[in-house]
Amino acid sequence: MKIFIDSADLEEIKAANSLGLLDGVTTNPTLIAKSGKAFAEVARSITALVKGPVSLEVTSIQWEGMLAEAHALRKHGDNVVVKIPMTADGLKAVKALSAEKIPTNVTLIFQPVQALLAAKAGATYVSPFIGRHDDIAQDGMLLVKDIVTMFRNYAVKTQVLVASVRHPIHVIESAKLGADVVTLPLKVIHQLIRHPLTDAGLKTFLADWEKVSNKSLT
Repeated sequence: MKIFIDSADLEEIKAANSLGLLDGVTTNPTLIAKSGKAFAEVARSITALVKGPVSLEVTSIQWEGMLAEAHALRKHGDNVVVKIPMTADGLKAVKALSAEKIPTNVTLIFQPVQALLAAKAGATYVSPFIGRHDDIAQDGMLLVKDIVTMFRNYAVKTQVLVASVRHPIHVIESAKLGADVVTLPLKVIHQLIRHPLTDAGLKTFLADWEKVSNKSLT
């Protein structure tokens, strides 16, 4: 399973990239706004830093505008994946971009049939939002399970990119279900690394080594 970071903060992306586990980046207009920088500056910086796929989102709601934005976004790097909302116009744009061999990530997926329609239109990725499902007392992981099952039934090539991830259990369950990608905030990446027993074990090892090293000096 590939791991992307969900961020437009260059320092966060650098931190994740330094760990040697980063396969790509996803962004959205909200994350870009939080960066406090101009969109073009952020886009160029991320695509230069990360060699894997970088999702940059369109803001047009009409498919013709989405296509124009998609071509502009691709100028920021060959690794740009055009992020398209799950709408009727979005599907039209995905179909057109797929014909041009431009990779797409269909976002704001909240039910399995939306993922199926996006895949049929030619999406490279579909992004089910699981945390937002959990927020309204629905099972976000069931959404992922249903999409993965449908795609396997018909050997669909579109990749399942699990988004709106809130905690490590989301990551574990996504991997168990066979999702292709999870995209995570840096906070969750750090949570995956840490474990209290690891910390306690390391503390014991270092304390014991200090005793041994002190004896060697006397």
